[in-house]
Amino acid sequence: MKHNLLKSWIAVALIVCLISGSTAYATTTQNQIDKAKEQIDEIIDKKQDAENAVDEISDKMAGLETDLSKLNGQLTELTASINDLELQIAEKEEEINTAEAALADAEQQHAKQYEDMKLRIQFMYENSNTSAWAMLLTATSFTEFLNRTEYISKINEYDRQKLKEFQELEESIEEQKQALESDMTELLALQEDMQQKKDSVNGLINTTKNNIAAAGSELDDARDEVQDLENALAKMIEYEKQLEIQKAKEDAARLEEIRRQEQEDTSGVIYVPAESDQYLLGAIIQCEAEGEPYEGKLAVGSVVMNRVKSSYFPNTITGVVYQSGQFSPVASGRLAYRLSAGVNNECLQAAQEVLNGTITLNCLFFRTNNGIIEGTVIGNHVFY
Repeated sequence: MKHNLLKSWIAVALIVCLISGSTAYATTTQNQIDKAKEQIDEIIDKKQDAENAVDEISDKMAGLETDLSKLNGQLTELTASINDLELQIAEKEEEINTAEAALADAEQQHAKQYEDMKLRIQFMYENSNTSAWAMLLTATSFTEFLNRTEYISKINEYDRQKLKEFQELEESIEEQKQALESDMTELLALQEDMQQKKDSVNGLINTTKNNIAAAGSELDDARDEVQDLENALAKMIEYEKQLEIQKAKEDAARLEEIRRQEQEDTSGVIYVPAESDQYLLGAIIQCEAEGEPYEGKLAVGSVVMNRVKSSYFPNTITGVVYQSGQFSPVASGRLAYRLSAGVNNECLQAAQEVLNGTITLNCLFFRTNNGIIEGTVIGNHVFY
């Protein structure tokens, strides 16, 4: 882009240098005007491309900013999830610590119960003056014997039941602890996964921010180019305006000669249109007078036909239209584009009317009206 812009500026600078010269206006020709118009068309095309680039980059930036907003939303959600997991992990650690403490307490009670049982057995069978069997055998009645037997049995059953309860409690607490540790493992794995996702999103956010910054720089360059081209276009338009004024002055100076050419009697000249004449005439009418009233379109077509019949110009519509230095759309390429893109119906109708003999004025020239040349003004043109 910058390379093309530099070339455009060099071209503009060279042309402006021509304007600044003391003899520039004296050497102005229609060819210079055609070249200026061609340069204007080129700058307009480049400006349109630059504006399209601005739009594309703006759309790209909008998409990146939307992506960034979504990523920031994902980051917020992930951060909240990680914070929640950290709370769950802390709670789970506390539950595990509580379970470990409960397990240690149960083990301690189990051990104490076992020690107490051993002490009771030792007391009953080793340290007591009266053994358990002696206590039973010294019973004075069967009822007392049964009562003593039941007493000893209950003590043993109590010890066994307590040992069983503490063992079951230990097993239950151990299972609970293992379940809590399993939950903790899952939470830690989930936390690690969330952190990886968070790191990934952070990476995407940084990349997207860098892309936005790069696109912003690119957008600034594109906007600068649009502005540079607008400045170049303004200079070229002003240059063309000065050329048109100079050409109008030159035509005004030879207006007497033009009037003499127009006085030529061409009433006896008969022109038989070629098959392609309507389309070509319609195309040059559209290039020169597309935005003009229908009367102006007929007037442009009349100038072309007047030249065909004049001995001072080629004797065919093709020859007149393509005569060197006469119609700027030929030099700029706008006529070729119009022939390729198609001619609108209004201009084709005006061309057919002219070919059918509708000549609305007896002029051989026309140009943009800048008040220098006296003639018939129709729309933005003066015919003379």
